[in-house]
Amino acid sequence: MLLFELSTGIIQKFIKFGVVGFSGLFVDFGFTYLFKEKLKVQKYLANAFGFLIAASSNYILNRIWTFQSHDPKVLVEYSQFMVISLIGLGINTLVLWLIVSKLRWNFYFSKLIAIGVVTLWNFIANAMITFS
Repeated sequence: MLLFELSTGIIQKFIKFGVVGFSGLFVDFGFTYLFKEKLKVQKYLANAFGFLIAASSNYILNRIWTFQSHDPKVLVEYSQFMVISLIGLGINTLVLWLIVSKLRWNFYFSKLIAIGVVTLWNFIANAMITFS
C-alpha cells in the first residue's frame, strides 16, 4: 500500500512538473524566437537564453506548486535547480545539434524533441536533489 501511495505521489508530481514544463515551453519558445528571429542572435545562443529564462520561471512554479517547498534557503535551492537546468541545457543543445545538423530536421521541431528528452532528466534530478 505504501508503495502505491509513493508511486501515486510521484506520478502526481510528474504531471504537475509536466504542466509547469508545458508553460515553460511557451516561455522558452517565445524568448528563443525573440532572440533568434527578431534580435538576430545566433540560434544556439538564442536557444540557451530561452531555455534559461524558462528554467527560472519553472523554478518558481515548481517550488510553489509541484513540490510545495518551504525551504528558507531559496538561493541554495534555486542554484541547485539552475545547475540541474544547465546540465539539461547541455543535453538539450546536444540533442538539438544532432537532430538539426545530422538529420537536417526543422530547428523548432528538433527543439521540441530535445525538450522532451531533458524533461525526464530535470524531473528526476530535481526530485532527488533540489526538492528532496
